[in-house]
Amino acid sequence: MQPLPVLDFPLATRTFRSRTALVTSADRSFRQRLTEILTGLRWTVKEAEGGAQAWAVVEADQPEAIIVDSWLPDLELDEFLSDFRSSFPQVDLITAGGSLAQESPRGPYRQELLYALRRSQDTDTAAWNTAPALEKFSPASTGRQSDSVLFKPSGPSSPASPLFTPSVPSASIATLPKLSTSIPERTESGHVPFGPAIAARLPELIGNSPCMLEVSRRIRLVAPRSTAVLIEGPTGSGKELVAEALHRLSPRSRKPFVAINCAAIPEALLEAELFGHTRGAFTGAVQGRVGRIEAANGGTLFLDEIGEMPLALQSKLLRFVECGELQRVGDNDTLKVDVRIVAATHRPLVQHTHTGTFRADLYYRLAVFLIRTPAVAEHVEDLPLLVEHFMRRLGQQAPVKRVGEEALAKLTAHDWPGNVRELEHVLERATILAGDEAVLSPLDIDFGLRDN
Repeated sequence: MQPLPVLDFPLATRTFRSRTALVTSADRSFRQRLTEILTGLRWTVKEAEGGAQAWAVVEADQPEAIIVDSWLPDLELDEFLSDFRSSFPQVDLITAGGSLAQESPRGPYRQELLYALRRSQDTDTAAWNTAPALEKFSPASTGRQSDSVLFKPSGPSSPASPLFTPSVPSASIATLPKLSTSIPERTESGHVPFGPAIAARLPELIGNSPCMLEVSRRIRLVAPRSTAVLIEGPTGSGKELVAEALHRLSPRSRKPFVAINCAAIPEALLEAELFGHTRGAFTGAVQGRVGRIEAANGGTLFLDEIGEMPLALQSKLLRFVECGELQRVGDNDTLKVDVRIVAATHRPLVQHTHTGTFRADLYYRLAVFLIRTPAVAEHVEDLPLLVEHFMRRLGQQAPVKRVGEEALAKLTAHDWPGNVRELEHVLERATILAGDEAVLSPLDIDFGLRDN
């Protein structure tokens, strides 16, 4: 594997005078990665979680540059960027993944900032090689495309594909401070290991094991898109947390997140629950009702335990997935609805397509992008972090207790068939059994497996 070339930028960047960049993103891990890279390039970095905070930071202490993520949780991105350009024309403005009609003025550090942004995004994607990208780049090939149109993350099986590559003189690829010396080798599973593990993990997902970091990586890759996602994993492994993270990091985050458990609703009522119904559509329908799909318009629909959906209803869901139109029960009119579908199952759905218990055509439309949540037994090294997380949560309602070493050893030896959900309940039970004791002992750890 060839080492990454070290990029050299204009002489102004090598004087290393104090310069400040503001990184604006609701994604903390994205801010951390970019901050780490820019700090290595001798930038002073400030962070903002949203547009309003970024505006306040710039007014208080104007930076040389601001990098804005492709969406903001509190303001309309296009309006924010337009107003920002008018108010602070001297600040170099770069958006990560957005596109604008007007191009911001080019600051003296534009190429260095683009390089840092590219590096931060490549932390989450397949291995990349800068040299071929530089060789392929030519200003004519990009036309009048703005630098605001940057890089889309690639899928795990395809090389990173930049929509825009910074123009760096071939004579200067040699002498700037090194950020990295080599591309990480792929593992046997085909995945590229992370750089800083903590920076790669999403806050919702507890654990720094490779399988948990892979879940975070795949969430960040697909979250900005409207691609259908299928989450597979054993019961209690956190599939709904993954769905919520996908929604939080998507441009749909300010729209509804609507969840429905397909196994918890009787078959006779599930269709009306999903699609809605008109008054008098069936016995007991004394008034019309909006269905879950329609309620999620503009946002995300989470179909938990999709494998439990009856075959007859699968065909109706397939129709909606294909054309985005639904028909309320008892109504002849169709409605156009825009939702992003995230489904989850503990069943091996692809095997069920072979037996005919799940429609293959629906499976392939739902499983455009797969995310697998691992069982606790697959990342038992994360157990101390999980225990600490749940004990801290339990401490919000009662005095915080600590898990003793012997109790932790007992927890570690358990096989956790109920996964994270079982762990949470075992710890809650233990804090009750411990009474006034501040430290949990092995006697407090009750797995609830005794015969009555």
